[in-house]
Order: sequence, then C-alpha cells, then structure tokens
Amino acid sequence: MLLGLLLVLFLAVLFFPWDTLRGPLNHSVTEQTGRRFEITRRLDVHPGWRGVRVHLDGIEFANPAWARDPFLLKAERADFEVALWPLLLHRKLVLPNVTLASPQVGLQLEKDGRRTWALGKDTGDTGTVPTIGKVRVDAGTVDYLAPGQGLDLHAELSFDSMRGDLPLAYKVKGTYGREPVSAQGRAGDVLQIAAEGAPPFPFEIVAKGGQLTFKAVGTVSDLSTLDGLDARIDVRGLSLGNLYPIIGVVLPHTPPYALTGQLKRQGPLWQLDGLSGRLGLSDIAGDMRFETSGKRPLLSGALRSRTMDMDDLGPLLGMPPTERSAKAIEGVAAPASVEQVRKRQKGERARRVLPDAKLDFERLRAMDAEVAYTAEHVRNVRGVPLERGSLQLRLQAGVLTLDPLELGVAGGTIAGGVRIDGSMQPADIRASLNVRKLQINRMIPKVETLKTSFGRLDGRINLSGRGDSVATWLGAASGDVAAMTGRGQFSNLLLEYMGLDAGEVIKFWVRGDHNVTLRCAAVAFDVNQGAMDARTLVFDTTDTAFTATGQANLANETMSFVIRPEPKDKSILTARTPLLIRGSFGDPSVGVEATPLLARGAAALALGAINPLLALVATVETGPGEDADCGEVLAEARKPQSKNAQAGAAKAQAGRAPTAGVGK
Repeated sequence: MLLGLLLVLFLAVLFFPWDTLRGPLNHSVTEQTGRRFEITRRLDVHPGWRGVRVHLDGIEFANPAWARDPFLLKAERADFEVALWPLLLHRKLVLPNVTLASPQVGLQLEKDGRRTWALGKDTGDTGTVPTIGKVRVDAGTVDYLAPGQGLDLHAELSFDSMRGDLPLAYKVKGTYGREPVSAQGRAGDVLQIAAEGAPPFPFEIVAKGGQLTFKAVGTVSDLSTLDGLDARIDVRGLSLGNLYPIIGVVLPHTPPYALTGQLKRQGPLWQLDGLSGRLGLSDIAGDMRFETSGKRPLLSGALRSRTMDMDDLGPLLGMPPTERSAKAIEGVAAPASVEQVRKRQKGERARRVLPDAKLDFERLRAMDAEVAYTAEHVRNVRGVPLERGSLQLRLQAGVLTLDPLELGVAGGTIAGGVRIDGSMQPADIRASLNVRKLQINRMIPKVETLKTSFGRLDGRINLSGRGDSVATWLGAASGDVAAMTGRGQFSNLLLEYMGLDAGEVIKFWVRGDHNVTLRCAAVAFDVNQGAMDARTLVFDTTDTAFTATGQANLANETMSFVIRPEPKDKSILTARTPLLIRGSFGDPSVGVEATPLLARGAAALALGAINPLLALVATVETGPGEDADCGEVLAEARKPQSKNAQAGAAKAQAGRAPTAGVGK
C-alpha cells in the first residue's frame, strides 16, 4: 500500500504540468525581490533527492531601478540546479550548475554596498546572494559597473568546441579610472565560479590598461575568490607602486618594470615563485608571499639583483627615473611627465638637489612586510663608488625600518638603519649610519690619476626629524654628521694647486710629483633643524694645514664656507689666500677671498716699480703654519657639541645595537 502511494506520488511529480505555475512563480519572485521576473515561454522542473533541475525557456530578470542596465539576466534559455537541503535547512540559495544560452548579464556594485545580484528588496549586504558553482555559456555579454572601484567593463563571450581545451573565448573593453582597458583570452567550457571538489578549469588572458600589460596562462578552481589559482604570469608597466589600487599590495615606486613568475593562491596565501625580470636597467629575482589571514596582510620574501643600476633608484626617493631607466623596458613608453621633468631640470641652472616629492605614508599602514634584498653588484655609480648593497625591510603597524642596511662603498662599508614612523603626521624619520674603512683614493678617481695613495675614512650619520619628503625631513633634521681619517698619503702637486702656490707647482712639474704625509683630516657638523654648523673642518699634512669654517643649510639648500691654507714650508710665486665655496647645492661657486689676494698684488706692484725682481718678494711664503693637534681634532669630530645636535643624534641611534669604533 505504502509502496503504491509513493509510486503515485512520484508519477504525479514527474508528470506534473509545471508550466501552469509559470504565472504564479513570475508574480511571487517579482513580489519578493521588488523587480520584474518573467519566464517568457516555458517552465519545466525535474525534482531529485539532492536537488531540483529547473529549465526556463526564455528568462528576463530585471535589475533594480537604480541600476544602469535594465536586466540582471536575460537569456534565450536557462538551465540550473537548485541544491535542496541548503535551501530547506538554511534558507541558502545554492546553484551547483548553471547553463545559459545567449545571456545578457548586467552587474553593478555601488559605493554604498548595493549589488544588483543581491536577490531581495534590500540589495545591500543583507540581500540574498546565491552561491553559483559551475557555469556554462554558449555566447553572450556581461556588463560590470563599479563606480567605487573605477570599473566600467563590457565583455563578449563566444563558444566553439573546435578550440580544443579552451573553447570559451572572451573579449573585454571598458575603463579603469579614466584609463581605457581591454582584455582577451580563452577558458574551459565550464567556469568554476565556486564549485567545491571540481577539477580546476584552464584559462589564458592578455589584459592591457594604459602602460600596464598583464598576461597569464594557468588554471583556477574558484573564480569568485581565485582560490586554487596556479598560473604563469608576465606583467609590465610604469611603476610597481601603481599596482596598489589594483592588487592591494603596497609596493615601492620603481622605474618601468617587466616581471614573470608562477602565481599561486591557496586560501589566504598568495605565492609568487621564481620571480624574475627587470626594474628599469636592474635585474631582479626571488620569491614572495602575501598572507591575508592576520590583522593586517603580510608581505614577505627575499629578492636579489645580480646587477643594480643607480639610475633606477630615483623613484624610491620621490624622483622621476632617468631617461635611460624610463626607456629600458620594451613595450612600456616613458610617460610625458618624465620627459617634461627632465627638460625642466636641465633648464634650471640652480635647481633643487634634494628630492622634494611627497612620500605616500598612508600606504604604510595598509599592511605589514618582512623582505630581504641584496644587490651583488652596483653599476653606473658616476661619482659615488657604490659597489654592492643589502637590506632587511620590516613594516609593522605603519612603522618602516631598513635595518640592517649595508652598502659596500669604496672598499669599505656604510652600515646602519633607517626608521620611518608613518603613523605620525608628518612622519618621524631617523637615520643612523656608520662609515667604516672607505678608501679615499677610490672615492675620488680624479685624484687617483695623480698617483695619490690615501688612507681610510671612517664616519657616521645620525639624523632625526619629521617630514613628508626627503627634502622636508632633512630641512628639519637634527643630529650629527662626521667623517675622519688618520695618517695617509696625499699628492703634493694637488696640494699646491689647492694652496695657489705657483712656485711649488712649477717645481713638481719639473721634478715630478711626490706624496706628502697626511697627518689627519676631519669633517664634522652639528645639525640643528636643517642647519649644518661646522664644528671641525681640518685637513693637515706635513706640507700644509687647511682649516675651514662655515655652514650648509639643508632647508634652502645653500652653503657658505671659507677654507684657509696654512703652509708649513717656504716658497715663492705663491698667491695663498682663503678659498670661498658659496651658493646653492645645485649651483655652487668656488673662488678666492679678494682682500688678501689684492694686498699681495698691490705689494708686488709697488716693489716692482722700484725693481722688477723685488716684486717676487711679495709672493714669498715664509711658512708660518703649524701641525694640528690630531688627537684633539679627531676627538672634537667624534662628539656633537650643541644640545639639539646631541638630542637628534641620540634619537636617531635609539633602538639600534651599539657598534664599535667611530660610530659610538
């Protein structure tokens, strides 16, 4: 009896005239969603134990009145499966399989969170959003508008089984921000929107937007989250920093780049393995990770360059890349702004030297980071004998540290750390760097051509202050800057040129140059809110002692120094007089102090009127110079004197482990 009743019930369901419910169903869905829903031709239903298979011959489902496109979905036919138990137990709409014929889909996401695909009178976050597994289409269009994301896209789809494993082709055109974008590619015949346990479907894509080009070939398991992504990517563009609005990862501003690697995603973990390519003229390689499960996303990894070109460092400091760097990547044209900046700078004789572009500290608060970088060789150093470099970058809660930072310079090292607290406005910036054993002859190649053999240079930079660019930070910084060296060798010919001693120059031209002993040298400044006051400027040799006084101003980029030579030997034909270095950093001028020089000239003229040979008497140097107290000179250079400089230097060193030697 029971078996017979079940059989009758099964036959009734199987042969029920479902199309008679089309009108009531249209009315019910329209009422519940607040938008017109209509099955235009026929409704058919095939119930099962796990789900219900629904066939709609002709469907029109309108968008809310506020949307641009009239339809959320319009199609010639739609077949979909409704999972029964999630609907009955949890009132959750799950569509494991959807097949659409010639669909027109209109998706729109508003800034306030309203979505056209939220099925309810409230189309915000509380609206019912169906979970869709697999989607198969033969041809159609998809429009996506998201003003908050700056996206307005139109996609056209076509299906052809003759295309092998990638029968579904697509073309996308639209805008991102104000820039036109386009994409095209192919995919498998079934799109895995959110299908659990299904094999990943293959895809390929080539996308372009402005100067950005992105290519990828691989597979993905879940299109809605990109979970299970495994693709070979090739990306190139103007600056890695421009990717932040697109991918949400804070990357430094760089010159034009071209990178490849294997991109993967498993849950909250993104991986970029085998990264390789170029940033401008520099090569780059390594592996990166991006973890999104914590309080803040975490970027980690290790990068290295076999050769790093100095021309590529400008964007890191807020400056445009050089023309060489900007044009280094094929397919990425240098922006007009770079050319305009270069032309303007070329025409400005007294241009500012310190980078004044504002740094984007707000991005520092968007995520954390732990990245190591090593440059095995540095080229195109021009006047800076930089040979190699390495750093450990840490970013946590808006505080960026480059520590340890080590640079190989002129056979020695510059090592220390930089700390930028981007949680403050303006940012609190501290730099503590120690200089060790720099070979001075390698720092001044032109002197090396005079067969000069120098000693080694030690020193330090301890500066702290607040600013929103390199220029504003240095213009407000306080602390200590010092460099010093002990005994070494120095070219006597160059020394006499510096001292304006024509007699000695002629002698060395005839007899040949030779080196004199460098007893000691020190350059040290107290820095008080951007003003660099010289506390020690001494260069002492067995032939001449040079002392200097003056100041440099980092805020307005000006300087004024007086260098006084004090010879220790006797000579004729000398015009020794103080040297003056004045002007701006970008356009300095070097001259001599006129009064002593005019006095010697007047004396020579007066004596020459009596006897021409007596004119030489006025150019005789009796050599009153004395040896400097090198112990006192070096001791003075090691310690800032003003309270502001001492406080600034101590703040810069705070948090760093003490190091031995001159940097203490």
